Amino acid sequence: MNQDKRGNLLRNIRDMSSVVVAYSGGVDSTLLAHLAFTELGSKSVAVTAVSPSLATAELDLSKDLARQLGFCQVLLNSNEVEDQRYRENTQLRCYWCKHEVYGLLVSYANEQGFDFVIDGTNLDDTRDARPGRKAAKEYGVRSPLLDVKMTKSEVREYAKSLGLPNWNKPAMACLSSRIPYGTPVEISILTQVEQAELALSKLGIRQARVRHHGQIARLELGEADFGIAIQRREQILESLRRLGYIYVALDLAGYGSGSHNDLAESDNGHRTLTFHPD
Repeated sequence: MNQDKRGNLLRNIRDMSSVVVAYSGGVDSTLLAHLAFTELGSKSVAVTAVSPSLATAELDLSKDLARQLGFCQVLLNSNEVEDQRYRENTQLRCYWCKHEVYGLLVSYANEQGFDFVIDGTNLDDTRDARPGRKAAKEYGVRSPLLDVKMTKSEVREYAKSLGLPNWNKPAMACLSSRIPYGTPVEISILTQVEQAELALSKLGIRQARVRHHGQIARLELGEADFGIAIQRREQILESLRRLGYIYVALDLAGYGSGSHNDLAESDNGHRTLTFHPD
């Protein structure tokens, strides 16, 4: 990695004087929270928005990391699932989510006397359509990693060099991203998906998305997990049927970061897969 990026990132954090970090426990926000704490000490705080769309395992991991790395974490309840515009699950779902979360963080920053709210958006995130970026701009949220043009691989490299334990953690989008656009977001579905992915994890599958299609669970797995899924097919079927799925399908396209697969009509009349960020 270009050492100038690291130097510029640290300088930019110091120049902000005091910050609230939008912290999820992913590698991007963990790196930011760690650097902010290192550079600003008590003038930084990592805030996690808690809602039914955040998997319990991810919340627990974020707490463990904060304790291990020594920075302060604050939990705030967010209410995006109570917003009809969010529950309608249009392609603006991510916007309404971030509108709620960033509004919550900005209010907290103002109340507690912090100068800036920052998030972990990196350069690679700008290569997909990300409606949440609009909300970030509206609330004046800054993105230090993006400001220095740091890519995801550079974030991981930096995190690894600092000994951050989650430097190679797979990306984990919110649970609502498992529901196809147009299907209303319901807490019962979020719970079902969360439990299904937890069941897969307990069976040794490391990278998985359970895409919810009513009675069908469509599994997107990392390439290395295909063999495990075949070997443990009966256990997977039993576990997911116990959760209410009647059919369990393995998507041969595999796992793709940022893919929310919807069927769309192309110009020639064929049905094709389109990919939306999650």
